[in-house]
Amino acid sequence: MIVIKGISASPGIAIGKAYVVEDEDIVVERVNISRERIREEVARFKAAQKATLRDLDAAEQKVLKVLGKQHAKLIDAHRLILKDSLITSDVPKRIVDECVNAEFALSEALEAVNRQFEKMDDEFFRERRHDLFDVGKRLLLHLMKRQKKSLADIDHECILISRNLLPSDTLSLKETKIIGFATDLGGKTSHTAILAQSLEIPAVVGLSDVSRRIKTGDMVILDGEQGMVIIAPGPETVAKYEKVQQRSLAEEKSLEGLRGLPTVTMDGRGFRLETNLDSPDELKNVVALQSDGIGLFRTEYLFLNRTDVPSEDEQTKAYVAVVKAMDGREVVIRTADIGGDRLSQLGIEGPKNETNPFMGLRGVRLFLRHLDLFKTQLRAVLRASTKGKVRVMIPMVSSVGEVVAARRLLEQAQAELAAEGVEFKEEIELGIMVEIPSAAIQIDSFLPHVDFLSIGTNDLIQYVLAVDRINEHVTHLYDPYHPAVVRLLDHVVRTAHSKGKWVSVCGEMTSDPRAVPLLVGLGVDAMSVSPRMFLRVKQAIRELKHESMKKIVAKAVTCAESDDIRRLLEQNS
Repeated sequence: MIVIKGISASPGIAIGKAYVVEDEDIVVERVNISRERIREEVARFKAAQKATLRDLDAAEQKVLKVLGKQHAKLIDAHRLILKDSLITSDVPKRIVDECVNAEFALSEALEAVNRQFEKMDDEFFRERRHDLFDVGKRLLLHLMKRQKKSLADIDHECILISRNLLPSDTLSLKETKIIGFATDLGGKTSHTAILAQSLEIPAVVGLSDVSRRIKTGDMVILDGEQGMVIIAPGPETVAKYEKVQQRSLAEEKSLEGLRGLPTVTMDGRGFRLETNLDSPDELKNVVALQSDGIGLFRTEYLFLNRTDVPSEDEQTKAYVAVVKAMDGREVVIRTADIGGDRLSQLGIEGPKNETNPFMGLRGVRLFLRHLDLFKTQLRAVLRASTKGKVRVMIPMVSSVGEVVAARRLLEQAQAELAAEGVEFKEEIELGIMVEIPSAAIQIDSFLPHVDFLSIGTNDLIQYVLAVDRINEHVTHLYDPYHPAVVRLLDHVVRTAHSKGKWVSVCGEMTSDPRAVPLLVGLGVDAMSVSPRMFLRVKQAIRELKHESMKKIVAKAVTCAESDDIRRLLEQNS
């Protein structure tokens, strides 16, 4: 029996025979063409673009039928990629300048962009490259007059194993008997993972080489709860997981009864349990959960797949729609955490090549260099504040000076709107993301300048431990239970509470029921979780005693090893 650990992309248990999908062997060769044939080659490429556009129209109808309107914007994103200058200008230019065939020009253009994606620090943006490859693959197949293999042809129940699944592949899963999938590549924020959650198919990604270690017909167990795949399990293991599977299905049904119930521990300690919102596409599901609000509204989507900056009116409209839908419940709008690499795509001069983008120009650092972008977003948030309860939150803060500058700009935006006679709420709370160690360590210096804090565990953990959580070679070192992480979390919460400041936590840690006892014991005021895990986390909180967990966490803070902390939590929760 072999166990391979990866990243849980969609919860659930699947047990069955593997079906391994081999990578389609698309070999693109360079073919030099004569000057006389250049116009013909460019025309051939444009014909492939039109054929790909027809594919996308057909795919949109499938999305509408299978998943509904909220996911149809995925196809809009692919259309924008097809119309991007990378496709419409760069490829024809390569054909003309280098006198090469369209296939080669396209593959070279895609590879150049892939290198840029690899350097991006944010997992969300890095995962968008799969959308680019999806469109590029469609184009290549049309150019080579080849049919795309369809997963819909699989006519028996199985667990799909693949190096990678593109969003268009994932859409086919609803029409098949595929009961789960595992891939070498991918992260939790990819469209593939998001679609798997919507289809409620168990999925594990980021398994490195699982597609090479499994053969079609092998018995496997896919554990979407723990993020792992078990190859060739013995009878006892299969029997154990069958019981887990049955229990999991029963729990899923029972969770529905938690909608609308208060998030309170067994000994009466209440918590605000809020949801994350990556884009308005998810809004309908978020509202249906009856959460206490949106604790993290990521606004980066407004800056994606476009060649211009979103206007104040466009942003206001987007924020108003979300605030109204939440009907008086809190919405924390985070200003866009985009990197400097996005600037050139938006028509703004910016860094062309950052050697270390993880610690580069991003978040508030970028916005304080481009005050027009920052003020536009702040004005839009202020205008939306009249429609409900809104807070504004600043990402990637590392110094007090950045907070002071952000608050000054917020006040300027308020003064401008007042002078223009535009209505807004004057008392709007300003908070920061605590995700850089410098901010966490000297949090006492920040507290006089902010109204609330939100601890972003994803970045904070990887910065504290110097671990890229996407890098397969060191991802095992990414540890939310590392004593340094636990002590730092405890320090931030205790210091903030001593000054009467409210503390929320967001990130993968809050969406993991196993980590909930730690957060409850730390005494955070709120948790913002992924919609898919909301009810599970609510259940976990309601089954705990706050006072008991406080005592456990007091011991955990003194531990020297993460395994000791895990054992303490497991034994007492």
